[in-house]
Amino acid sequence: MTDATAGQAVGSQDAGNWAARTRAWLAEHDAALAARFGAEVQLDALTAARAAAADRVVLEAWRRCIADDAPLALFAVGGYGRGELFPHSDIDLLVLADEDAQARHREALGCFFAMLWDVRLPVGHAVRSPAACTEAAADDITVLTAILEARQLAGLASAREALRQAIAPERVWPARAFFFAKRDELRARHARYGDTADNLEPNVKEGPGGLRDLQTLRWMALRIAGTPDLQSLVALGQLGQDEYATLDRQRLVLSRLRFGLHLVAGKREERLRFDHQKALAARLGHVDDADTLAVERMMQEFYRAAALVIRIGDRLLQRFEEQLEGEGAPTPIDDAFELRRGYVAARDPRWPRTPADVFALFSVWAGRDDARGLHSRTARALAEALPSIPAYDAAPPELRARFLQLLRGPQPVESLTRMARLGVLGRWIPAFAQVSGRMQFDLFHVYTVDQHTLAVLKNLAAFASGERDERFAVAHEVWPQLRKPELLLLAGLFHDIGKGRGGDHSELGAVDARAFCEAHGLSEADTALVEWLVRHHLLMSVTAQKQDIADPEVIHRFASKVADRERLDHLYLLTCADIAGTSPKLWNAWKDRLLADLHTATRLALRRGLENPVAEAERSAETRAQAAALLRAQGVADAEIETLFARMPEVSFQRARPDQIAWHAEVIRDAAAGDTRVAVRALGAQQTAFEVFVHSPDRDGLFAAIVATLDRGGYAIQQARILDGPHHAVFDTLLVVPVEPQRAVPPETLRAELERVLAGALEHVRPPRRAQPRHLRHFRIAPQIAFDDAPNGRTLMSLVCTDRPGLLADVAQTLRAQGLRVHDARIATFGERAEDVFQITDRADRALDPAQQQALREALIACLDPGVNR
Repeated sequence: MTDATAGQAVGSQDAGNWAARTRAWLAEHDAALAARFGAEVQLDALTAARAAAADRVVLEAWRRCIADDAPLALFAVGGYGRGELFPHSDIDLLVLADEDAQARHREALGCFFAMLWDVRLPVGHAVRSPAACTEAAADDITVLTAILEARQLAGLASAREALRQAIAPERVWPARAFFFAKRDELRARHARYGDTADNLEPNVKEGPGGLRDLQTLRWMALRIAGTPDLQSLVALGQLGQDEYATLDRQRLVLSRLRFGLHLVAGKREERLRFDHQKALAARLGHVDDADTLAVERMMQEFYRAAALVIRIGDRLLQRFEEQLEGEGAPTPIDDAFELRRGYVAARDPRWPRTPADVFALFSVWAGRDDARGLHSRTARALAEALPSIPAYDAAPPELRARFLQLLRGPQPVESLTRMARLGVLGRWIPAFAQVSGRMQFDLFHVYTVDQHTLAVLKNLAAFASGERDERFAVAHEVWPQLRKPELLLLAGLFHDIGKGRGGDHSELGAVDARAFCEAHGLSEADTALVEWLVRHHLLMSVTAQKQDIADPEVIHRFASKVADRERLDHLYLLTCADIAGTSPKLWNAWKDRLLADLHTATRLALRRGLENPVAEAERSAETRAQAAALLRAQGVADAEIETLFARMPEVSFQRARPDQIAWHAEVIRDAAAGDTRVAVRALGAQQTAFEVFVHSPDRDGLFAAIVATLDRGGYAIQQARILDGPHHAVFDTLLVVPVEPQRAVPPETLRAELERVLAGALEHVRPPRRAQPRHLRHFRIAPQIAFDDAPNGRTLMSLVCTDRPGLLADVAQTLRAQGLRVHDARIATFGERAEDVFQITDRADRALDPAQQQALREALIACLDPGVNR
């Protein structure tokens, strides 16, 4: 670039040449910065160098367009004002001038901004007088925060003081009002992100614990204490040197992630999206090893940084509040603790003197429902004392006893959660520290392992509350039966603690759980129960979702593994809490019904004795009698009941629930031979899952047409049972959930559409074609197809592949094209992974021979993974 005479008129050709040269120079400069990134270069040096490059371009454009004596002043504001520019950050400018000067220099200012746009700088600008700055800041606090960090680039020297006066606290947003407004803004921003940084695609700038949190603390320091940066708070006693050092380290971690994210995305991107996570991890030098993917290591670095920013930020917010509001008179709790402005605080200035004092804090805190939190000074003292807290296996017996008291005392889950968030739990149980911030690179586990564990414990606490939650049918009835609830809490605490260490995490966690229980003096019976629960915590969910729990043999096998009622009750509650704590979208009325039915059936099997399994005939008779009683209560005569039952498949009395039998009988009550009837009903009051019953003459393509219609209506099938009734009629029962509840058609509309479709020709019914969602592109699973013999003379086909919209509909169309019939389907989805099982036959209801199996395998792979060369 070459300098021009200040204020000279800029011709279009000269401006064009300058813009071209400047663009080339900026591209070269940015490429050099990108090349330096990742090497042993301080991140602050890179962002400062890019800000300096922007300064050079902005000032040259200013000199080309604005005369030296013009009564105008140019300021960099926002992040650019801090002298900090990331690769694709906005360059925010403020021109300060009175209204008369603005009018006289409007053309010159237009030239200035046009030149910057020609260079393709992402410039945002405002032209204001001092009075206008005051007015804009009063109306919008974000304007004030941008101006707070203004850095003068050019113009009148007196302008700096004029701008300072325009936004002085006595004019706009005094310190107290500013603090509470920005704190509310921070809390609202956190709420938009679910009050957690532990999301699969977190926002490194705006999310909880992100760079915006640090900027907010800096703005508060500027307004409240008049300090230029957070480090200045150390001398004022508002921030410890260790706290400042920790915040600054995490700022650099977050800044490095953001700088690299801009580079790999090639644009201003603040979310750590799946599209960029692997490339960014490689750019940052992370590599895969046997136990941890590079991307998981990078994300754990982010989550831990964000957690520390939140933890120390909460303390600093409290100190700012105290400075503005005053300490107030403390309220004694006991000899060791008191409430200060509602926060639990240690009375001893040298607290804690021993680790036992730390456990005493959590015990006292658990007994105070009125506490707002932990006092900032006590929180800092606790952080400084963390290294002195021993691991449980090196602790004296009295300290272990104190931990067990916390589990048995009031609010045990709240105590564990507080200990985890303040770093104490990771010191007491080192294995928990290893999974803190640990993510799994998939779509099933939407939280880090430690946050998922805390969510599971929170669900268990809800069961213990005694308040019925309609999401869980019998959990609140089962909880009071527990002999020692703390044993279930321990199982929840350890169930995933073995992740990331290689091997089976259930086995590793069971070993850890036994060692922990033995060290804490639990009896052998209690230790064995916790160990068994951790080792088998997936048993009930796998059985319920992948096997037919209406089959007495399945129930008998499951009951044999569980062996007693105590294990069953604990496992049922742990399974419900685990599934509901894995993802907000994972739990629904269908899973609730499934697990409740498995719990009930297993409890009855254990009561009968495992040596007395239920026979098919006995089960059929019991179901028939209970269904008949339900129909009698509806006013149906015995003779008609027998007639209705005669029209139904005999196997339905062995596989269906009595209420389903009665419902089906009501639906077909007025149907003549050859009629089609469809009914839809909700499972549970929350309308998160539905049963669909289809009674229709059997014909080729029926199942595929049903699946396509459900798919088009916005519903995903969880289970399908297709039974052949008398007179070539089918009795299809499908359990479905809305894919996106706000977009799914209402149940009555779905029923009417199914009846309309099934009344016509089926050969042209096809599912809609939809693009694959963005996030699924990063989790491709090669299709795995296996065949086995089913005990009823059918073929069992298992399919594992990448889930996607319309998957089951495409599979159904493929089965139809191969001339095959579906008799039963169990659909399980685990994030991006679909694991489906089908019972199929040919059109003559025979099992598939090897040639048919191979033809089906090839057709399915062509449908599911068309790019594979076979």
